[in-house]
Amino acid sequence: MRVAVTGTPGTGKTTATRLLAERDGFDFDVVHLNDVVREENLVESTDEARDSLVVDLDAVREWLADKYDDADLVLDSHLAHLLDVDRVVVLRAHPERILERLRERGETEASAAENAESEALDVVLSESVDRHGTTAVHEVDTTDRDPDAVADEVAAVVAGERDPAVGIVDFTDYLVGSTLPEPGAEPPPEDGGDGA
Repeated sequence: MRVAVTGTPGTGKTTATRLLAERDGFDFDVVHLNDVVREENLVESTDEARDSLVVDLDAVREWLADKYDDADLVLDSHLAHLLDVDRVVVLRAHPERILERLRERGETEASAAENAESEALDVVLSESVDRHGTTAVHEVDTTDRDPDAVADEVAAVVAGERDPAVGIVDFTDYLVGSTLPEPGAEPPPEDGGDGA
């Protein structure tokens, strides 16, 4: 079985999958595809405007077939959902959190903003559903969860203990400039009056 752990950069994929790989009794191989792409030079070109690599997905598929054949794998990458997998875990985080995390990593403001907007628009989730259908996709909000809790969610998907879930996260407030509270903020008190 192959499970993709995907999501916009900054959602916690690599942290969660590293924790999972360290767990006693976890018998899937965890492959961090972004590292493999760099180490094996599985690229088509470089996107100069974004200062990023354009991945050769066919070369990634060949590498996986040669290296792992039919092994049970967890594939970590923002592109993992574009590969042939049995289940997809789409990690999500509020776009403001994406901005914070990517800025901390030293990403450019343009790159951080582009990724935050992609998260608000459900880009990775939409691609995952288009390619694999709703019965194979498991959406997980990581915004206010610690990495161990996220790893628990991924482990539950791998073990078949979590039902598919799509459309449970909504970050459109980021796009419309809503006055909704920040993630984790206390909700405003309810109006106890009669509305008059």
